[in-house]
Order: sequence, then C-alpha cells, then structure tokens
Amino acid sequence: MFDGIFWDNDGVLMETEHLYYQANAEALARAGVKLTLEEFCRISLRQGESVLSLAAGAGLSDGAGAELRRVRDEIYFRLLGEEPQVIPGVRDTLERLHGRLPMAIVTSCRKINFMQMHRESGLLGYFDFILTREDYAASKPDPEPYLTACARAGLDPGRCLAIEDSERGVTSAARAGLAVAAVPGQMNRGGDFAAARWLLDAVRELPALLNLD
Repeated sequence: MFDGIFWDNDGVLMETEHLYYQANAEALARAGVKLTLEEFCRISLRQGESVLSLAAGAGLSDGAGAELRRVRDEIYFRLLGEEPQVIPGVRDTLERLHGRLPMAIVTSCRKINFMQMHRESGLLGYFDFILTREDYAASKPDPEPYLTACARAGLDPGRCLAIEDSERGVTSAARAGLAVAAVPGQMNRGGDFAAARWLLDAVRELPALLNLD
C-alpha cells in the first residue's frame, strides 16, 4: 500500500479535455487558424504547450495574441458551466479509497476553471487538499507540481502513487519519483506512457491494483 495518492483532474476525474479543445479551436478560428484534434493532442496534451502559439504563424501581434487567450478562456469557462461530467467509475473508486490514505488533486488547471467544473461534481470532499496551476511555478511535465504536493502532505514521493491520463502528466510524476498508474482516455491514446508503472483501461481498476478487492 502507498502512503498517499495524488490525482490529476482533467481526463482522470472530469471529462473536460474535449471542451478545452473546442474552446481553443473556436478561438483560433476567429484568427483564421484551423486547429485539428491531432495538433491539439500533440501540442497541448503531450507537450504541455499552448496551441494558441499556432496563431503566431498567422502574423498576429502580441496584443492580438493576448486577446485570443482572453477569448479562449471565456469560451472554456462557459463550456465548463454547461457540460463537464464526472468520468464513469470515479465516484465509486473515490468512495472506496476515501479515509484509507491521504489523497489530493494535482492539476494544471487554473483555479477559476477548476472550481467552475466542480460546482456540482460532489468530488472535492474526498480530497485532503488541491493544487491548481497557481500553486507552483513550473507546470507539467516538470516535476514541481508533484514535488510540491508531496512536500505539503509531508510524504516521501517514492511512497506515493500518481493517477494520470496524459504523457506530460506521467512524465511529471515519474520525474518527481512517484509510481504512476496511467489511465489514458481517447484523446491521449498514442502517447508515450513508458514511465508509468501501470497502464489501466479505467480508473475503476485501481482498487484491485491496490489489493482492496
């Protein structure tokens, strides 16, 4: 058994990555740039970079780029208020794990968006604390998010488990020294998950992995 479990959010707990793709695609379309799903998965989900950089090739100025980001953020926030869904199996899994060991969320999501998508999720009570993008300097795939989480929990990274769905998230946790269980959704399939100790088809497989069945 591990001493703690740290969960990614988007794509692990909440089904939101398709909404982020939609928001970026709509914003870039206003600048005359077409964003393909393949580009989004490669640049955003695997590399952890902003797809809005594609607009630079269209000759947008820095000011126009900032406006594009504002538009994208407004669209995403609106979509999060309309459509986010808890991924099947998550609630039951958290219920089984709750109280057995410390758990926290370690996400690259901005706090305003995180709270928007969790307004009615009913999941936050299962966790001891939450780290959003504002709580560390370097984002995934840098190890800082998970090192920050382990330090806050007072736990040895080598005794902790991370649950991730993306290549960059797996890389972040593995670099920090955590064991990683990867649960890649449809948008992350094809990524490099070699750094993960386990590759799961669904989060509901986690209790059996931890010998709780």
